[in-house]
Amino acid sequence: MGHFGFGLPVAGDIKETLPMRVLYLSPRVCWPLRSGAHIRDFYLAREVASHAALTYVGLEAAQSSKGTGMGRERLPELNDAEVVRLYRDTGYSRVSLMRGFLGSTPVSILNFTTRTGLSCLERLLREQAFDAVQVENVHLFAYAERIRQIAPQIPMLCDWHNIESEIQDRYAENYSGGLRRLYARRTAHLLRRFEQKFLRLGDAHTVCSERERQLLLSMEPGARIEVVENGVDVSYFSQVERLPGGPRRSLVYVGLMEYHANVDAVCYFAREVWPKVRQRRPELEFKIVGARPTAEVSALANQAGIAVTGTVDDLRPYYREALAAVVPLRVGGGTRLKILEAMAAGVPVISTALGAEGLSAEGGKDFVLADTPSAMADAVVGLHESSADWRRLSEDGRRLVLSRYDWPVIGKKLVSVYAEDLGVSLEGSTREVQVAPPTGGV
Repeated sequence: MGHFGFGLPVAGDIKETLPMRVLYLSPRVCWPLRSGAHIRDFYLAREVASHAALTYVGLEAAQSSKGTGMGRERLPELNDAEVVRLYRDTGYSRVSLMRGFLGSTPVSILNFTTRTGLSCLERLLREQAFDAVQVENVHLFAYAERIRQIAPQIPMLCDWHNIESEIQDRYAENYSGGLRRLYARRTAHLLRRFEQKFLRLGDAHTVCSERERQLLLSMEPGARIEVVENGVDVSYFSQVERLPGGPRRSLVYVGLMEYHANVDAVCYFAREVWPKVRQRRPELEFKIVGARPTAEVSALANQAGIAVTGTVDDLRPYYREALAAVVPLRVGGGTRLKILEAMAAGVPVISTALGAEGLSAEGGKDFVLADTPSAMADAVVGLHESSADWRRLSEDGRRLVLSRYDWPVIGKKLVSVYAEDLGVSLEGSTREVQVAPPTGGV
């Protein structure tokens, strides 16, 4: 394995064996696990860290006391990998929103790009010789571009959680508000330009589904794109204690409740589906489980039978009492980890086609497909009435995730991409470099 890093290897007669080093760059610090994006980052990074020396760089919204510098620590949960926090400004300010609309760079990229962050990245590249770099999503385009400028020899893998332009297009389709729709369409247009550039920057790309692979290939036919699906920790979610006897009485929706796709889903369910369910099964509850609920989501708790939990330490107790996990998504992209988690916990899933998009799951077998409010309400009532259907969906869902979506299975695919598409073998996790002998006396 050759030496890839900032600068060139030093010639000499002494060989030194060093661990493979990988730089993993994300728009977020992956721990604690608060969203699907955190989960994908964490488990993919942990797989890399089990084979190589990992430096995980995540951007984090700065508190006033922290400024915009850089923090470094070790994360035991990530095989003791080094974690570097790059602090950035918080939120979507009016200035950034205006720049994102009138300028040539979308606001989602502007908000993650800072001079301090780019300087800190350059510092890391000068301190360490990395054998590969993995960049999470087009939001970090400016960082990927800077790596290419100053260290073009480092093999780069770009991982796509979603196709962001597609999310903005879908957002525009589902909102009637003129200004929001206009802004989303403008953002989608700008993002497509950067996505095409991002496809050219990376040596290889990974996506969550074959559908997304084909979509990206239509943008850049020559790109090397592999499918590395979202996964689930089957062992963890299998540790759901079964209720000793009483009926399951709750429907659950799990997600980061400030993300617009989740907000839209639960508000739609509460407005269009829940009254139909409540009329026929008043004993059931709808539980919205996830961190950072917006004011609009929190207000749903005023509706009879609906609870909004906010942040919870453990999702498993909510699955333990769940009749079903509902996924009434109308916007979004990628694939939904919430579906895989429910299946791993043995809880039947009722989802829209878009919610289950990209998963190798069959409607009617692995989950219940319901694309209208009436169909979703009927599905809830049907599961409440039929214990046989409930058990069948529970067993088929668990069988699917165990065979195809367990994180160790997904991890093997990622390691294969490093070897076959980047030419970086993580299996041995060592490399030889030439070191020049010292000159002069001691």
